[in-house]
Amino acid sequence: MNSKGEHSDDYRSLLLLDEISRNEELTQRDLSRKLGVALGLINSYIKNLASKGLITVRAIPKKRYRYYLTPRGLAEKTRLTYQHLQNFTNLYRVARRDFEALFKGLERTKTTRIVFCGVDEVTEIAYLSLAGTEIELAGIIDGDVHGKKKFFGRSVMGFEGLRGLDFDLVVITSFNSSPELMRRLKEAGVPEKRICDISSEGWMKRMGS
Repeated sequence: MNSKGEHSDDYRSLLLLDEISRNEELTQRDLSRKLGVALGLINSYIKNLASKGLITVRAIPKKRYRYYLTPRGLAEKTRLTYQHLQNFTNLYRVARRDFEALFKGLERTKTTRIVFCGVDEVTEIAYLSLAGTEIELAGIIDGDVHGKKKFFGRSVMGFEGLRGLDFDLVVITSFNSSPELMRRLKEAGVPEKRICDISSEGWMKRMGS
């Protein structure tokens, strides 16, 4: 991995290729919602994948488009999958250590109730790390939650759910979307001093070095 940004681009490319391989009739808006990525960024990624010959784009009626994985795109999806699995081993080791340090530090400050914001593989690591503490998980929120979404048997709420939660701190627990989640939290009225974005605290920087 050469940089944090490069890793993030590869991971999002993998997610896009995976979604397209499973459903060719997705719109860019569908992809934006599923991956929690801004619509304009999805459009940029689609153009980039098409320019590399990884997908083809065909127009269908009502100004819609259908996306197809090319043989080259399938090979790239396989390569990125293996790369991601290797990266996840390092991610788990570093993130588990840093989440445990974070939560132990919060215990010392008498923090008793936190909210997780963002749901992906990093959230699972945070959940396992929190289990070894006395801190209570007051709730889990994510971007655009459509329908019933569960995480370890718990309901995942949209940002509007924050209004009904009693918490000391929100911990951003997303691998991909921390800047967007930070923005949404502030828009929801959460003061920045009550938001912890662990990706800016060091471990993501070390993963990208």
